[in-house]
Amino acid sequence: MNRFDFIETSMKGNGVAVIYLNRPRQFNALNRKMVSEIVGAMEEYDRDENVRVIVLTGHGRAFSAGADIDEMTGDDPISLELLNQFADWDRLGRIKKPIIGAVKGFVFGGGFELALCCDLLISASGTEFSFPEVGLGVMPGAGGTQRLTKLAGRTKAIEWLWTGERISAETALQHGIINKIVAPELLMEETLKFATRLANQPPLSLRLIKDSVNKAVDYPLFEGMQYERKNFYLLFASQDQKEGMNAFVEKRKPDYQGK
Repeated sequence: MNRFDFIETSMKGNGVAVIYLNRPRQFNALNRKMVSEIVGAMEEYDRDENVRVIVLTGHGRAFSAGADIDEMTGDDPISLELLNQFADWDRLGRIKKPIIGAVKGFVFGGGFELALCCDLLISASGTEFSFPEVGLGVMPGAGGTQRLTKLAGRTKAIEWLWTGERISAETALQHGIINKIVAPELLMEETLKFATRLANQPPLSLRLIKDSVNKAVDYPLFEGMQYERKNFYLLFASQDQKEGMNAFVEKRKPDYQGK
């Protein structure tokens, strides 16, 4: 029995866990409890030694059409401050394991922000991305303006945010927002294939590469290189480093344990 109200989870073997947004009739519109469930499941998988890669996708025709507007119409600045609803979103940024998003249909508003929290995005052809908040008299609040600008640059980001224009999968690929476009019927097959490939890599290397790349976004080059170097040194304390190098010398396949 599914223990969540708005998501489903499953293990696919080979260390790959999948989280499904599960409000298909509402195009997976994100309400606050749904976000809390997503974050809670992510954190559980991040602690689970049997999980090496997390896949995030949506049931139905859309990844997510955005925030549940009905839930927000009565909000005011003080209630939002006391609620501190974006604290859950901040926790997503602390997930150490690789997160792959498999997106399709609509990826709008909060759904776009959720997708941008993933490390890699594989998109079905025909998928559309947008931040339509400006048409409601508001703006993204869960990191959309920041993450989109860091990926696509100021000029295109401010154009898309000001207009609410829909971005095709092809344009998103061109501007570095997504990694790959596949046929809709192959979306999960291709995503799970890539996730399995990552799950066979040394987990500690993936973890510290993610950590270093994330720092590169914010650090000046020299400081980022010093941070990278410390992570490089740290991996030489791991069993996986010994296994990987010994397997290379012995011309065999390595068996990584994440230790």
